[in-house]
Amino acid sequence: MNKTLRTLGFSLVGLLLACSPDSQKPATADPTADTSEATPKSNFTWDNATVYFLLTDRFANGDTSNDVNFERTGTPAPLRGFQGGDFKGITQKIKEGYFNKLGVNAIWMTPFVEQIKGSVDEGTGTSFGFHGYWTRDWTAIDPNFGTEEELAELIQAAHDNGIRIVMDVVINHTGPVTNRDSQWPDEWVRTGPQCQFRDLESTVTCTLVKNLPDIRTESNEPVELPPFLVEKWKKEGRYEQEIQELDAFFEQTGFPRSPRHYIIKWLVDYIKKYGIDGFRVDTVKHTEDYVWGELWQEAVKAFQAWKTANPAAVLDDNEFYMVGEVYNYGISGGLDFDYGDQKVDFFKDGFKSMINFEFKYDANNDYETIFTKYSDLLKTKMSGKTVLNYISSHDDGGPFDLKRERPIEAGTKLLLCPGGVQIYYGDETARTLTAVAQGDATLRAPMNWDAIANNEKHNDTTVRDVLAHWQKLGQFRKAHPSVGAGVHERISEAPYIFKRTYQSEKMEDQVVVGLDLPAGAKTLTVGGTFEDGAALMDYYSGQTVTVENGEVKIDSPGTLVLLGQP
Repeated sequence: MNKTLRTLGFSLVGLLLACSPDSQKPATADPTADTSEATPKSNFTWDNATVYFLLTDRFANGDTSNDVNFERTGTPAPLRGFQGGDFKGITQKIKEGYFNKLGVNAIWMTPFVEQIKGSVDEGTGTSFGFHGYWTRDWTAIDPNFGTEEELAELIQAAHDNGIRIVMDVVINHTGPVTNRDSQWPDEWVRTGPQCQFRDLESTVTCTLVKNLPDIRTESNEPVELPPFLVEKWKKEGRYEQEIQELDAFFEQTGFPRSPRHYIIKWLVDYIKKYGIDGFRVDTVKHTEDYVWGELWQEAVKAFQAWKTANPAAVLDDNEFYMVGEVYNYGISGGLDFDYGDQKVDFFKDGFKSMINFEFKYDANNDYETIFTKYSDLLKTKMSGKTVLNYISSHDDGGPFDLKRERPIEAGTKLLLCPGGVQIYYGDETARTLTAVAQGDATLRAPMNWDAIANNEKHNDTTVRDVLAHWQKLGQFRKAHPSVGAGVHERISEAPYIFKRTYQSEKMEDQVVVGLDLPAGAKTLTVGGTFEDGAALMDYYSGQTVTVENGEVKIDSPGTLVLLGQP
């Protein structure tokens, strides 16, 4: 078994440099350094994934020349228009090592397909499709986000750094109807009734909100392409190619030319062309469950085709990843989601994971209550599957620590919890979730790069101190799959010390963690996890220690110790 997973060091100078978005890589080895080239392929499992979720438009603006397209020049309500974030900005941050320093091994971007040209009034003012969920053309990339070449460069840079790309996908609906955007034909969409969420039927066979056309995903009736799409493709000079590809897809799969099957084809094309590693699937509970099984089937084939065509670019032997957004799903429900009149198991349709809406409540509990609950559920009800825990997101107005008063505690609880984790951009830097705007726009302020660069004061600490805390935990988690994928066991109640152990066909790993320890000199019992004489690293202080008589002694200013074999 591969017990030696990574070797990491630490330096205060390196840590401070890592906190600066404009810094160069430090010469000394440290836990926040870019060490992707040393990461063994066997180290990664989606059960321990650290997924960084960002709004493509709000993260980093790498090219101001693409900020305005399709004459989207109307004045939006606060934070409801395009802000300039793009592929180039994300690529720059990948190459600077921002994600590797945070221990991230997957980036989830909001949808980047072409959005509606016009705007709508959602009751909170004029809104454009900056968030990516208002599709106009599934086969094109929105120029506000960049070009095909820039997307390819982003994915290549991510893969070069051992980071996977998770594409946010929508099958449930198109973009709203505007005076600048054509209506999809009636055989493609329904425009009513509006969902009532009483049972399965009133949650699935309906429109989510007014003026958001709902794809007829239940239909197997062949439909023609929308006239506006045909006209668009002809103007762009790619109509014949698109038709040839569609003919080949339907002949190969035997699918009817129904609305959902067109969209499935268009989505898996991104896997075959670019090597997308996973899908985050939007509005899962608002579509028949078998739709996702069909998407999964084609995604797996597309991913394997890309791997076969690009063997040198393959990161590991993990299969294609799908995580679902079943709004209000919680881990306590196990594999089932309850519509009220019936329960549905979406995991059987290819999902490896579900976004866990329950964690933000659980995060108010003590460490042991949280960790024991999640470890037990993941090894029993959820065996073979996992969840993606989060403390904040783009559409959750009731997150844990809304006012960012406890960012250190939030990082500790999230990044040490069993299961996969989702870092929403700026969780690690205490980015505001209460911006001056209305509705979910308050959660979508631009990434606070200036706060990091200026090391702004935050409560009784600084933004860089918050970031450094998240980085150390993230690096520990990335180096040791037992943190998220292992079995939790408490060693000591006071002081609070626990261990995690993980074993698979490929490797085994174990860690010991101490929380709320005294600052200065401290002794930790390792509970038989490591043999006497074993050299361990504290990933928080950077010290190397040796096990003696089942204990380790550390003298560090912090109250947290993260022990693992380097």
